[in-house]
Amino acid sequence: MQSWQLPEYIADILPSTARQLESAKEQLLALYRVYGYELVSPPLLEYSQSLLTHIDEGLSLKTIRVVDQLSGRQLGLRADITPQVARIDAHLLSANSGVNRLCYAGSVLHARPDGFLSTREPLQIGAELYGHACIEADIELIDLMLKSLAIVNVPEPTLSLGHIGIFHTLARAAKLETQQAASLLQLMQAKDVAAVQQYVQQWQLPEQWINAFVALPTLYGTQKVLQTAKASLPDLPEIHQALQQLQQICTTFTNYNIFIDLSELRVDNYHTGLLFAAYSENWPDALARGGRYDGLGKYFGRSRPASGFSFDLRDLIGHLPPVEKLRGIKVSVHDATAAKNEIEQLRSAGECVIIDYTPECNNVKGCDRQLIWQNQQWQLIPL
Repeated sequence: MQSWQLPEYIADILPSTARQLESAKEQLLALYRVYGYELVSPPLLEYSQSLLTHIDEGLSLKTIRVVDQLSGRQLGLRADITPQVARIDAHLLSANSGVNRLCYAGSVLHARPDGFLSTREPLQIGAELYGHACIEADIELIDLMLKSLAIVNVPEPTLSLGHIGIFHTLARAAKLETQQAASLLQLMQAKDVAAVQQYVQQWQLPEQWINAFVALPTLYGTQKVLQTAKASLPDLPEIHQALQQLQQICTTFTNYNIFIDLSELRVDNYHTGLLFAAYSENWPDALARGGRYDGLGKYFGRSRPASGFSFDLRDLIGHLPPVEKLRGIKVSVHDATAAKNEIEQLRSAGECVIIDYTPECNNVKGCDRQLIWQNQQWQLIPL
């Protein structure tokens, strides 16, 4: 192996791309700030017991583990920042019993890539709202997600909506065992109607629940799906409320193309209710995902309503607008000492001043002006 080689699905970010990412990150965090979201920065490394407190096989498989040389305990490199933010809200910000609006931007590490073209080191950016259970919080976060995609030049995203609470309600009402519900979740995600029907018939469920589970993976499409769901699913208060929430979101975001998918259930994840995602034409997977994950903080001592979204900014590099390198001012190394005060003043004003250590070679790139001593004063002349 060559000493310059990197692990598979790990890559360096070069200057032009780094400028794009940093500029987009600054704009996104500025957007979240004017909505009242405060920046937090959890550590990259934690005890794996803290990172994986909830039952989430998918997240567990993504997490890289190492042994702490100080304590001998197992550490984990974070694969998702949301559980860390839930810990911060539940433990470190527990003095605030009201709403906490928190945002973040940081790298995560995955043991395996999510896809053939994915990186194992995503740059995860997101916003989360803790302490408010009503649909207004979800609407605020969806609005923020769509505005985030506008900043990174995603044209006319499609808003996809689902609600895992519908499935959970049916599973409880039908008195499914935990393993039965987990198996059914996998089939729902694959929209394998025949297999769903075969499973629920084998379990000898009442016909009402068989029909409901078989109908669920077929309930996707335009907003008309909500009316179909209302007619084909059992008349349970939780299902009625979930459909009402979805309808309210559709009514709010009339300027966007909306896709409803009631069998989009995020297998092996921590979401508990509303699910939302943004897609774009010619893009194979969701650009951003979010939803409600009430109770995630209970693993850290405080169960709270919670909702949020996140996305991988590195995944959107192709959408990011170019950011030109700051044009510089060249100063010969022979003039640097004499021009020290002028150089400091220019840099304090935000100018990029570059010392040319080899003026005879004229190899300083990216400068459009030069600072020289002329007519008894320091002057900027164009190059």
